[in-house]
Amino acid sequence: MFFWDPMYLVFALPALLLGLWAQSRVQSAYSRYMRVANSRGLTGIQAAEYLLRAQGLGHVSIEGTPGQLTDHYDPRTKTLRLSRDVAYGRSLAGLSIVAHEVGHAVQDHTNYGPLKLRSGIVPMVTLSAYLGPILFVTGLLMQSMGLAWLGVILFSASAVFAVLTLPVEKNASKRALEMLRTNGLIVRGEEEAAARQVLDAAALTYVAALVQVISTLLYYVFLLSGASRRRD
Repeated sequence: MFFWDPMYLVFALPALLLGLWAQSRVQSAYSRYMRVANSRGLTGIQAAEYLLRAQGLGHVSIEGTPGQLTDHYDPRTKTLRLSRDVAYGRSLAGLSIVAHEVGHAVQDHTNYGPLKLRSGIVPMVTLSAYLGPILFVTGLLMQSMGLAWLGVILFSASAVFAVLTLPVEKNASKRALEMLRTNGLIVRGEEEAAARQVLDAAALTYVAALVQVISTLLYYVFLLSGASRRRD
């Protein structure tokens, strides 16, 4: 239904283009600075261990994770998971990614509000992101506006999650740069600029994700508003 609706492109295309641009910037920054060694010659694992100790987070474990750009911190198990290239490489990009994920570990340790709130709504968002579109489409097909609006309300939880993600990621990047500077892991100037470029490019993907969710939500509202007017 949505594929053949020209109005869907009006809502979706800007978000799609922004998402493609964001991914292009991430891949460009990642590929460029994965080939540039950090001046300390540290692997990602060494940098993670160093920063975790410096932050008093010796209880956080470090594990590998498959894939590329799949690095993340799991607050449930207090585990920092690093992809192979980041864990064993000595690049500026890897160093920046490690510091960012350690930033999340610091957020968790200090009970950073937006992170706690985002983590708390994950189960609800997971369910609503799946169930919301189903109820929305079912409501439209059955001409049940109440059911369709319920689908929209459920799906809107994804937008709340995306909004909360922005300050969480921005704060983690801010902490990352500060930790890298204060612990002497990067040299001010070119290395700091490179780290900032990697982190800023990654942050743009979260902006694109937010725009995509909001554009989909607005399209749902547009369809329901048109359906309601036709019924009246």
